[in-house]
Amino acid sequence: MTTTDDTLLIPASTIDLVGNLLRELGADVDPETPGRMLKALREMTAGYATSDLKSLLKTFEAPSDPGVVVVRGIPFASLCEHHVLPFTGTVSVAYIPKDRIVGLSKIPRLVRAVTRRLQVQERIGQMVADAMVDGLDPIGVMVIVTGAHTCMNLRGIECPGDMVTSCVRGAFAKEPEARAEAMALLRGG
Repeated sequence: MTTTDDTLLIPASTIDLVGNLLRELGADVDPETPGRMLKALREMTAGYATSDLKSLLKTFEAPSDPGVVVVRGIPFASLCEHHVLPFTGTVSVAYIPKDRIVGLSKIPRLVRAVTRRLQVQERIGQMVADAMVDGLDPIGVMVIVTGAHTCMNLRGIECPGDMVTSCVRGAFAKEPEARAEAMALLRGG
């Protein structure tokens, strides 16, 4: 095993593989670059270490009639599963508790575990919503994800733009009034 620091062991064969790949691209590779690249990739894909996403959601008894709970603008950085290029943005989550509420810091932890993987933006909203449903059994959940994708900026069409996706479950999918209230809160109204 070779190490680039005291905490991260990387097999020499893997470092050689990455070094060869970079040289194949024409790079004059610093000997430390393959190890740094692998360390960065491990950090950016650390979400795979959490297989049970609902376990991140520590819950508490809900107060009577808690209304809609919203956490807006949770920043994320992820890697596109198609090109392994970064995309960044925000996730906003709204839910209507039934019997349980979640500690609000747990929602950003959930977002981080979901986004620190090779991902597509549409799946981020689905995974967050599904974990909320599995962990809380809420009346409804809505997840809005806004992302800027470097694969659009740096290759192909080379055109920047934001992508917005939504995922709704329960009352937000079935009741227009509940959905409208959540959308207004998510927009800041």
